Amino acid sequence: MNNVTKFKIQKPANEVFEAFVDPAKIGNFWFSSSSERWEEGKIITVRYEEYNVQLDIEVLQIETNKKIVYRWGANGEGHIVTITLKEVAHSSSIIEIVEEGFNVEDENFVAQVLDNKEGWVFMLSCLKGYLEFDVSKLRGGLVKD
Repeated sequence: MNNVTKFKIQKPANEVFEAFVDPAKIGNFWFSSSSERWEEGKIITVRYEEYNVQLDIEVLQIETNKKIVYRWGANGEGHIVTITLKEVAHSSSIIEIVEEGFNVEDENFVAQVLDNKEGWVFMLSCLKGYLEFDVSKLRGGLVKD
């Protein structure tokens, strides 16, 4: 089962792409910090300061301004996330996030899918606020209790 989320951002694909891969920008809408620029084959350490969480992600594929594929989870297992960017009329982009790797047999399957969907929608809302309106204080506002 895949979890699919789509959003439209009023910025060209290159600006959206850079927001994801540039550690100086990602902290304005998603993770608190990223250890380095996202590049294919790298293991990147990201942090959520608000939740005292640090995790490593493995960047599996990068197509500049078009696609980012990474794996997150322990020991090379976990979910594969594909972020696809499609530029529309050079002034906006459609971002599609597909997360795969959910176990439909897990008794918490529905809760996991809903929790992750909530996270993707929130992150993309923060991205929209950051890129379109220069608002960088939304990130970290989601309470996970």
